Amino acid sequence: MALEASSIIVPSVQELIKQPITEIPERYFHSNQDTIVVTNTTSLPHVPIIDLHKLLSDDSAELEKLDQTCKEWGFFQLINHGVNTSLVENMKIGVEQFFNLPMEEKKKKFWQTPNDIQGFGQLFVVSEEQKLEWADMFYINTLPLDSRHQHLIPSIPTPFRDHLENYCLVVKKLAITIIGRMEKALKIKSNELVELFDDINQGMRMNYYPPCPQPENVIGLNPHSDMGMLTILLQANDIEGLQIRKDGQWIPVQPLPNAFVVNLGDMLEIFTNGIYRSIEHRGIVNSKKERISIATFHRLNMSRVIGPTPNLITAERSALFNPIRVADYIKGYLSRQLEGKSYLDVVRIQKEMDK
Repeated sequence: MALEASSIIVPSVQELIKQPITEIPERYFHSNQDTIVVTNTTSLPHVPIIDLHKLLSDDSAELEKLDQTCKEWGFFQLINHGVNTSLVENMKIGVEQFFNLPMEEKKKKFWQTPNDIQGFGQLFVVSEEQKLEWADMFYINTLPLDSRHQHLIPSIPTPFRDHLENYCLVVKKLAITIIGRMEKALKIKSNELVELFDDINQGMRMNYYPPCPQPENVIGLNPHSDMGMLTILLQANDIEGLQIRKDGQWIPVQPLPNAFVVNLGDMLEIFTNGIYRSIEHRGIVNSKKERISIATFHRLNMSRVIGPTPNLITAERSALFNPIRVADYIKGYLSRQLEGKSYLDVVRIQKEMDK
């Protein structure tokens, strides 16, 4: 089933800053946002670190840590993940070179077209008056093969194209491994969660956040939660910029060497009946150096229906969400601006006490 979605075509920020600028163009100026600059990070809690090697060794303490992290944070950094270090480094090098391709080549081979979110540009731009993000992105469907745009991946220069093909398969396998450990932590007996990944859809978003002379007045990526099941993020350079909202504070995710950042999406929160939580996060920018990242999303096949698993509905914890066709959830999510976790309200069951 094809995904029909679109985003209004916008200029490249990377191209914009090639001309020295001292003032931010009005359309990128965000005046009403939470404080971007955190002056004292030492007092803030740190995003948990999960050791996959320990999880696969049936370390009960690490499994408990994963469970609590998914309940309380919805975000963690994954170490000892087993992904080949040279592949990770080749992806970092390749994506940087890819964003540095000549603008003429990008526009000719990779630019977004109307009614297609794949390609270079921005997502979630639904009006000409909308404030824009200080970023360029390149989005592609990677798996299954028939979901791909016919010319985008074949046009990517080698060896980056070859590394990308390998990477998307390795990361899918990693996502299934992580989901398997979550299933064990949740004590779901039927393999129901892992089986949802049999026909999982995967998409990849490469992000380029150019330096900005007034970083406090722009946003790289608007606050949002991801719509899918599981996102695996590779921070391609050591520039800090990812922040998550927890307990009313924006907490920076400091890049760790040879680690992935893993976060839970809305569909996993729905499936687990709110036990595991997606979390709001955003991207900020640096005044002197660009930030580059690769987010790989895993979402349910659009022919499926997502709802709370009966295994996690009890007399003490009734269903929190209505079932919805995955295709309808995705279409609605992509048709509006990013706005925190608000889209989950579409399927949230309103209890009498909430009315």
